[in-house]
Amino acid sequence: MTAQDKAIVLGHPSYVWREGQERRFELIRRWVPLAGARILDVGCGLGLYVRRFRELSDQVYGVDIDAVKVRQASQTLANIGQAAAECLPYRDECFDVVLAHEILEHVTDDRAAVREAYRVLRPGGRLVVFAPNRLYPFETHGICWGAKYHFGNYPLVNYLPDRLRTRLCPHVRAYTRKSLRRLFEALAGRILVHRCIFPGYDNIAARRPCLGKFLRRVTYALERTPLQFVGLSHFIVYEKSLSQA
Repeated sequence: MTAQDKAIVLGHPSYVWREGQERRFELIRRWVPLAGARILDVGCGLGLYVRRFRELSDQVYGVDIDAVKVRQASQTLANIGQAAAECLPYRDECFDVVLAHEILEHVTDDRAAVREAYRVLRPGGRLVVFAPNRLYPFETHGICWGAKYHFGNYPLVNYLPDRLRTRLCPHVRAYTRKSLRRLFEALAGRILVHRCIFPGYDNIAARRPCLGKFLRRVTYALERTPLQFVGLSHFIVYEKSLSQA
């Protein structure tokens, strides 16, 4: 698989920790006890969240399916391994927190990935999921058209019927509220929070600071209204039941 093919299928990992990532980290921290926790980042990429988590705990692990990213992350971080989200190399009930940050849309079997995260969670542990929102007005993963992949943000693609969207975006999923929550069916636990968030606008803010500041102010205010459900990403915190009976 070429580098371009991997970018299409596996997505583009974050290379620099910026305001958007920090905002998401603080959102996790608001809902999940992190200090001293045993934490797993599934689909860790270059390990940006692993590194940030380690400021609060020395028991942080990361896995990614991309061997190149694993090698790069392992140069500066310990406990980084190669594995698919559907087959994690850990025993049952060994983590307090599992993060699946924008990876369910790329895996072969998203339901199996959620069940694996559930398996390695301790009772009372929390699974944190960020995943693309089908109601966001832009498809941010590019589209396939004319037997070629076209990088970029494309408006209204996510509003097309499933059959047409799948033809344009066979490489990535996007979730409605219902379809994402369906992945947790039959598991013993509860969803503590499910909301949507807007982008960090880091690239826009770097080029045009005033516009970036304006977009953040307006859309972050929308997150406190029903219009949050047209945000970029779903944010879910799921707590595994203390009793598995």
